Amino acid sequence: MISVIICTYNREKFILKTLECLAIQNFPIKDFEIIIVNNKSTDGTKAICENFIKKHPDLNTNYVEEYNQGHSFARNRGIKEAKGEILTFLDDDAFAVPGFLKAINVFFLKNPSVDAIGGKVVPEFETGKPNWMSPYLLPLVAALDMGKSVKEFKGKGFPVGANMSFRKSVFEKFGVFNSDLGRKGTQLLGGDEKDVFYRLKRAKAKVLYLPEAEVTHMMPPSRTSMDYIRRQSIAVGIAERVRVESLGKKEVLNRQLEEFFKVGATFVISFFYCLTLQLPKAIMLIKFRWWVLKGFYSPTIDTSQK
Repeated sequence: MISVIICTYNREKFILKTLECLAIQNFPIKDFEIIIVNNKSTDGTKAICENFIKKHPDLNTNYVEEYNQGHSFARNRGIKEAKGEILTFLDDDAFAVPGFLKAINVFFLKNPSVDAIGGKVVPEFETGKPNWMSPYLLPLVAALDMGKSVKEFKGKGFPVGANMSFRKSVFEKFGVFNSDLGRKGTQLLGGDEKDVFYRLKRAKAKVLYLPEAEVTHMMPPSRTSMDYIRRQSIAVGIAERVRVESLGKKEVLNRQLEEFFKVGATFVISFFYCLTLQLPKAIMLIKFRWWVLKGFYSPTIDTSQK
């Protein structure tokens, strides 16, 4: 069985389509369950989810509420509730293609040595792709496209949290999501999935990219506003500080050296964009790197929406 875990917080605009895309999968309904973890939503999310369950009594859907605010708390609650051997985490604004679950099921059956996979994530910008967007900033909109073939996540690469699947045994062996990381309400701290995947990589576990497990990820204007990107970038730095400090002083030093290298690379790439008259991309890359450094060296900054 596949347990599809959807952690949701104030997503009344998109959650219904996320659920409806699971209702039309070309995969036997007896072979998957849907676990909705409502993480203290204050909008109409609860009513929408309850109406979906009434509309689809044939689906195995479990709705629970997690009162500890935070993405990691919600994800860990989903793990606890799950009955499947495969746990698939899907964002509450991500829409799976009809063959999504079948692709995941077949792949894990054929590849027993694989511990986790990440699928293709295609961003859909409601008001068009911003002119400052470059390939180097696509992670900010949770985009992932590594081509049309299966491949391993090399080096420091890892799946996007909007679309990732694990064998349940992974969490039994390596532990669950770190509740010190991950978003909490309007606070944009992340890094919870990165922390898990880095644990797997240190243990030489197999993490692969599966293009057939594809989702569309909605990007409303609020997600690409300058204020949101600023807060998100600072939160990236804060999350990295929290993550590496848990690993010891040596790891903190290594991460500092890596950041200085990235500063140099940022200026080189930005210079190229300037030469090719792509000034908005150059400016945003420099801003992004500055904001990340600000978060890394000032981890007490508040990144919540004012």
